[in-house]
Amino acid sequence: MLKHIAIAGNIGCGKTTLAGKLGKHYGWQILYESVEDNPYLRDFYEDMKRWAFHLQIYFLNSRFKQINEIRSTGNVTVQDRTIYEDAYIFAANLHKSGHINERDYKSYLDIFHSMVKFVEPPDLLIYLRADIPKLVEQIQKRGRDYEYAIRLDYLKTLNEHYEEWIKSYSDGKLLIVDVNNMNFLDNTEDFAFIVNKIDLEINSLFG
Repeated sequence: MLKHIAIAGNIGCGKTTLAGKLGKHYGWQILYESVEDNPYLRDFYEDMKRWAFHLQIYFLNSRFKQINEIRSTGNVTVQDRTIYEDAYIFAANLHKSGHINERDYKSYLDIFHSMVKFVEPPDLLIYLRADIPKLVEQIQKRGRDYEYAIRLDYLKTLNEHYEEWIKSYSDGKLLIVDVNNMNFLDNTEDFAFIVNKIDLEINSLFG
């Protein structure tokens, strides 16, 4: 039985927009990433080293609660970003770049590995692949002032982590969508293309 669809991808790739449109199209429950009510996000972009660990713990806990909600309700749910990205992309990148020290990173991973034992992977993972120019365009378009401080090299290293993770992803069904030349928000053909791909994946899973 189809239960959990998750959308993965870098900052600005269109996850939230697609989650909203898919939820409306299929009648799925939508679980958005906790951004607007996140008490650490604005501080993080102003001082990554000071707030990186706090931010990642907040996201990890938030995502774990979402997964419990998904599995405890009878609704098919589309989730904006996964718990795996928190650990394998963002925390790993912040550790590699020196914003999370070795001791804090080890503590973070210990918590993640304890949580993930109780986590079932999504039935379908949709990865939105986008290059840096597309990400920057989308970030500027949505106009969150605290995101203007995001550095290009930060986005670039995140993309590298994403590609490495996706290359080795084996927890479930994976659909990769290149969104560089897409505008699925305004272009009905682009959105229909994605829906058709999703229908094919769902039918192969449960047909």
